[in-house]
Amino acid sequence: MSSVNYSVPEEVKEAFNETFKGRNKSAVISDLMREAVEREQRRQRHCQAVDRILARRDTAPGVYQADIRAARQTGRP
Repeated sequence: MSSVNYSVPEEVKEAFNETFKGRNKSAVISDLMREAVEREQRRQRHCQAVDRILARRDTAPGVYQADIRAARQTGRP
């Protein structure tokens, strides 16, 4: 297992120690880091998906409002 050192504001350290009193702080930090990595990876995948959608819009054929309206009405009673 590796070791890391980070500087945090004193009030954050105090709040962390109070909140997680009696718990394995290394395990808590590991879990929080794991969650942060997963959240950032999810955000990056989301951004990539948006970029792909926007890129496809550039090459998608144009559609007229009348065609959209007709498609919505097709098959309705």
